[in-house]
Amino acid sequence: MDIHAYQKWISTFYKERGWYALDPFIRVSFLSEETGEVAQAVRALEIGRDRPDEEPKSPELLKQQLTEELGDVLDNIFILADKYDIQLEDIMVAHKNKLTDRFADQ
Repeated sequence: MDIHAYQKWISTFYKERGWYALDPFIRVSFLSEETGEVAQAVRALEIGRDRPDEEPKSPELLKQQLTEELGDVLDNIFILADKYDIQLEDIMVAHKNKLTDRFADQ
């Protein structure tokens, strides 16, 4: 899927549901929450869970859950970028340039 098309789609999707109108500070809180859920999903994949009330899950299901949580993180990033009229391609190019410049000697 084209990243620009997805950014536009997710923006429209959020706007249709009234979620886009949330303040960027609230959106960052959602991003933090979703980041924690990514950490939890990675933990489940790597070392398991330590809660006796949870049923064991297959590696495939755990990977699917991680995929979903990563998607939630990306959506929050996409919405924040959209609110500030930043294209994802610009973020990637700028970040690549930063890393290339910073680590050019290595």
